[in-house]
Amino acid sequence: MSRPHDFAAPSLVDRAAHLRETIDPAACHAVIVHRGSVAVTDSGLALVPPGAHPDASSVVFLGTAHDQHLVTIVPDEPDSALPSHARWAPLRDVLMQASALEKGSLEAELATTAVAITTWHDTHGHCPRCGSPTQPRQAGWTRQCASCERELYPRTDPAMIVAITDDQDRLLLAHGARFSRRRYSVLAGFVEPGESLEHAVHREVREEVGIGVTDVTYLGSQPWPFPGSVMTAFKARAIETELHLDKEEILDARWVSRDELPELIEAGELVPPPVGSIASRMVAMWLRGDGGPMPGWGNDVSGT
Repeated sequence: MSRPHDFAAPSLVDRAAHLRETIDPAACHAVIVHRGSVAVTDSGLALVPPGAHPDASSVVFLGTAHDQHLVTIVPDEPDSALPSHARWAPLRDVLMQASALEKGSLEAELATTAVAITTWHDTHGHCPRCGSPTQPRQAGWTRQCASCERELYPRTDPAMIVAITDDQDRLLLAHGARFSRRRYSVLAGFVEPGESLEHAVHREVREEVGIGVTDVTYLGSQPWPFPGSVMTAFKARAIETELHLDKEEILDARWVSRDELPELIEAGELVPPPVGSIASRMVAMWLRGDGGPMPGWGNDVSGT
């Protein structure tokens, strides 16, 4: 398994902003992406070397890692752009694959950044002020309106995710309306204007399951480009345990003990959060019960 990715440590990719005005994209290795999917092989990302890049509709400089300059490319012809023995994989699958690779933390970081920035370009082709076309600048890290010259910068939407326990140290897991069958996870939601992250925790928990919480404590964060968020993780303690579900966003919720969760997973009654997600690492941390640092890519919940 890979070494856990510590999101509190420096990024494994040096974004090298000082090179954005001068870098030659054609001289970089390329991560190929298309509509949220990434070109991969069985051994990881299918990096395309300099001189072999496909024709592209979008190119963004990602930075440097292991003395290599890296860009991400959105090809004009996705199918013909795939390198030999490569295939398209949704980002979620890439993150799961990365958890089993020694180089997984770096590859997960590259793939996450590539999908996030290219998705932003896809949705910001026109100026929100005057409607005129925008053009990429700064090696793909800004866009500028051709008419009013307004500069646009990539946006990331803040969201909170919270692991709630009761006085018996049981964990609250919920089945969301948009989840796949039998998938359960901890509660999450977007931060609204005028809220702090902690305010969003209290509001979302009250709205979705009808309980109050206390001792809201920060755990960590993870970029989550589905399509463009950063998940900010907390733990909290419930001050009541009788649940009142909203039945729109949350269809079911239950308190589970450490002994019960592996049994429910083994029986197929409950599918835990996907490997590679911060939710999975939060559940793994609770299962350990040691109060240590949050696990990384390679230490997710068994059974996923």
